[in-house]
Amino acid sequence: MSRYTRRVALVTGANRGLGLEISRQLADRDIAVVMAAREEDKGRRAVAGLAGEGRDIHFLQLDVTELPRILQAVDFIWRRFGRLDILVNNAGIMPDKGIKASVLTAERLTQTLVTNVYGPLLLAQACLPLMREGGYGRIVNLSSRLGSLTEMAAPDSPLDGVDAPAYRLSKTALNAVTTLLARDTRGENILINSACPGWVRTNLGGPRAPLSVEQGADTPVWLATLPPDGPHGGFFQDRTPIDW
Repeated sequence: MSRYTRRVALVTGANRGLGLEISRQLADRDIAVVMAAREEDKGRRAVAGLAGEGRDIHFLQLDVTELPRILQAVDFIWRRFGRLDILVNNAGIMPDKGIKASVLTAERLTQTLVTNVYGPLLLAQACLPLMREGGYGRIVNLSSRLGSLTEMAAPDSPLDGVDAPAYRLSKTALNAVTTLLARDTRGENILINSACPGWVRTNLGGPRAPLSVEQGADTPVWLATLPPDGPHGGFFQDRTPIDW
């Protein structure tokens, strides 16, 4: 096994929207990008679209809700590249739009937490040994202001009218994952942060969202390529710290 000369990034949920754009921007920075997607046909089409423009792009089928698949994916990256430098936990779902917390079912909550919290945590755990082996790592968790306790507690918040309790709880928990993993990696050249991309025109954000995917990807890509003295254990939007 030889060590790949370029930095290698793994981006989940990379077949469309923010994941696709994050992959494109990272590849344009001379980074080899492993684009992970649950559905093989859609993932391969996305990879072909970017790789056809001369970028170093690779496909990986991955369901972040299944631990054996996660372990297999990281093992593949290690055998294929001999390194992993960047992880962008982008895959996520919002199956409870318009539902009140008072009537949220346990089934829908569990489904959301497994994808939006357990998956990113387990994937980060699996990737950290490779980052430690290389002495370098950047982990970006795609979060949201909807998970901010500050925003939830403020009746005058512009987000007060958004009913998506499972999604909001999952992003709160994902921010906690960020802070706990950041604590575990203090003093190492491994920087772990949460990013809110803002309200972006994707399948999740809808057509009325004010931001393009290019704008939404800016902060995650910035965090994924931080210098050694960059922030660690923070929550950012527009490259600026925001309240938890």
